[in-house]
Amino acid sequence: MVIPSMEHPCLRCGACCAFFRVAFHWSEAEPSLGGGVPPALTEKLDPHRLAMRGTSATRPHCVALQGTVGEEAHCGIYEHRPSVCRDVQPSWEFGVHSAQCDKARLAHGLPLLTSRDWLDGGRRGHLG
Repeated sequence: MVIPSMEHPCLRCGACCAFFRVAFHWSEAEPSLGGGVPPALTEKLDPHRLAMRGTSATRPHCVALQGTVGEEAHCGIYEHRPSVCRDVQPSWEFGVHSAQCDKARLAHGLPLLTSRDWLDGGRRGHLG
């Protein structure tokens, strides 16, 4: 994984990876169909969907999440993460509020992101 030179707030957060169930179509883990999600990190959810291991638990925690939520956390399969993970946007990164981001951050006692967090590349002090 290539980490950008600016410190993106998601690289300290990881709250969404330890809050939501990560369910997606099985084809995303099928190499013969171009899927890149490592099959060993998934579990069958139903006939059409897989879930990332650990995210169907009472206290979800994705098996691919590395580090400590709220301190230093990142996806160990970032380049190969499921589409549902790619779809989650941090609040205000592109000028739009994200209810998913807010809900996960609040559940872990983290402050909500604001538009100010993106003014200097995500290096605002209140996130650390």
